[in-house]
Amino acid sequence: MPDLFFDREFRALIPPLQAHELQELEASLVREGNRDAIVVWKEKRILLDGHHRYDLCHKHRIPLKPPLEFSFADRESAKLWIIDNQLARRNLAPYQRTVLQLKRANIIAARAKARQEATQLVGKGVQRKDLMAFQNSGKPIHTDVEIARRAGVSHDTVWKVRHIEEKATPEQKERLAKGDATINQVFVELRRQEVRERVAGTNWPDGKYRVIYADPPWQYSNTQPDYHTVQDDHYPTMPLADICALPVRDLALEDAVLFLWATSPILEEAFRVVRAWGFDYKASFVWDKVKHNMGHYNSVRHELLLVAVRGSCPPDIPRLFDSVQVIERTNHSAKPEEFRGIIDTLYPHGRRIELFARVKVEGWEQYGNQI
Repeated sequence: MPDLFFDREFRALIPPLQAHELQELEASLVREGNRDAIVVWKEKRILLDGHHRYDLCHKHRIPLKPPLEFSFADRESAKLWIIDNQLARRNLAPYQRTVLQLKRANIIAARAKARQEATQLVGKGVQRKDLMAFQNSGKPIHTDVEIARRAGVSHDTVWKVRHIEEKATPEQKERLAKGDATINQVFVELRRQEVRERVAGTNWPDGKYRVIYADPPWQYSNTQPDYHTVQDDHYPTMPLADICALPVRDLALEDAVLFLWATSPILEEAFRVVRAWGFDYKASFVWDKVKHNMGHYNSVRHELLLVAVRGSCPPDIPRLFDSVQVIERTNHSAKPEEFRGIIDTLYPHGRRIELFARVKVEGWEQYGNQI
C-alpha cells in the first residue's frame, strides 16, 4: 500500500502488545496468513488500527486484505475512534484502561471547549453551518468518578494514575503495562521518592535506631467553624500518603519499637502508618487530658499512644504502667514528658530518636522543624 501513511500520535494511543502476544500474532500470521483487515482513515490514508499486523505482514511478505476505510471530520474524531476501539477489543490492564479513559476525557473536554468558543462566534461573521463539525463532539466528562466508572477502577485509582502519568519513569510505566507492578505499588514508590527528596534537604537522620517516638503532623479532612482553630493554624500538616512514605523503615533496626501518637478521628490512618513503616501493632496507652476538646461525635478528652514492634523487641524492664495516664493538657498538641519517661523506663538501652520533635532532650536524637 504505497499511499498509506503512519502517524506517531495515533500509534501512541495504542497500548503495545506484550512480547508473548506479539509472538503469538506472528506465529498465527505465518501459519494461517492474514485474516483481518487493517483500518485506515479514508480521506487522509492514515493507518488507524492494525499496526502490528501491518509490520509483521510486511516482514514476512504476507499479503494484506483490502483495508477497512472510515471517514472522520478531524483528527480528534479519529483519536476517539482509536481509543474506543482499543477499550472495546483488548484485555487491557487497569492502568492502560485508565490512561485511555483519561486521554478520551481530555479530547472530549477540549472539543467541548472549542465548540463553546466557536458558538460564541455566531453573529460575528461566522456562519452556523461552519460550526456543525463541533456538534457531535461527545458529552464532556466532568468528574474522575465517571472516568473511574468507564475504566472499571476506583475514583482513588484515577487520581493515582494522573500522578503516575505526570511523575513516573518510562520503566515504571512499562512495568504497569506488563502487569509486573500494580498502580498502588508504583504510586507508593513515587510518593516515597518525593518524600525522600524533600527530607533530604532537612537533614533526615542517619543510622539505625532501636526506639522511635513519633507525633506526626496529621492532616484532618473534616472542617471546623471559622472561630475554631485547626492543626494548620499551629504547624504545617502532612497528607497521610506523605507520612506513610517517610523512610522510617530505613531508620529502624531489625528489632525495634515504635511509639506513635494518634487521635481518635485518624486512628484508622495511624494503623496504616504503622504498617507502612514496617511495624506490627501491639498495645496502646490512653492519655486522659482532663480538659475537653470539641469533636463531631463526642467531647474528646484523650489521645492514644500506639505501641508497635518490628521483629522482637519486648521491654527491657518488665514494669507494667497503667494504660490510662491522667495528665492535664497544656499547649496545643504538646505531649506530656511523662510518656517519654515511660519509654525510657521500659527501654533504657539502644539508640533512640523522636520524629517531629519540638525540643531537644538529652539521650535522644531529634528530627523536626519545630525544635
